Amino acid sequence: MTFFELTKETWPWYIAGTLIGLMIPLLLLTDNKHLGISSTMRDFCAFVLPKPSGYFKYNLKEHAWRNIFVLGVLAGGAISALIHSDKSIYAVSDKTVADLSELGLTDFSGLVPKEIFNWSMLLSIKGLLFIVLGGFLVGFGTRYANGCTSGHTIMGLSLLSPASIIATLGFFAGGLFTTHILFPIIL
Repeated sequence: MTFFELTKETWPWYIAGTLIGLMIPLLLLTDNKHLGISSTMRDFCAFVLPKPSGYFKYNLKEHAWRNIFVLGVLAGGAISALIHSDKSIYAVSDKTVADLSELGLTDFSGLVPKEIFNWSMLLSIKGLLFIVLGGFLVGFGTRYANGCTSGHTIMGLSLLSPASIIATLGFFAGGLFTTHILFPIIL
């Protein structure tokens, strides 16, 4: 089997998870770098601001590797979309479809339910709650927790950071609350 044929298949969680996990010692061994995606937003803001100061003032060259990492993630996603023209490999589990159907969602033609995530929904009260308020809360929480799920859950837990343990518990609690309590009320 060639590499190209291998990329046409969905990799099992234990292979993808192992590869992600191997990034941690690699980053730590190469100049003690810490994995995290949300920090790159700070890099981007510092780059586009004419005269960054305060929170955004720091050495961009020192953190260039993060920008390259995020560009690699985006490029990987684009390449995957090109290779996998058949979107059926991105199937949502039958159990998830059944649970969401009980809440009144029916269109599972994409990766997210179209009844919630579409342009016309953005101008409704429900859309504002899900997309705008939800996006704001994710962004605020990321900065308040001083990192995102990848930084805290992947990197921080591997370093046994108490702050990352608390943040990860918060991420999971928030997800469970939203899925089992908030969704049934709002939908």
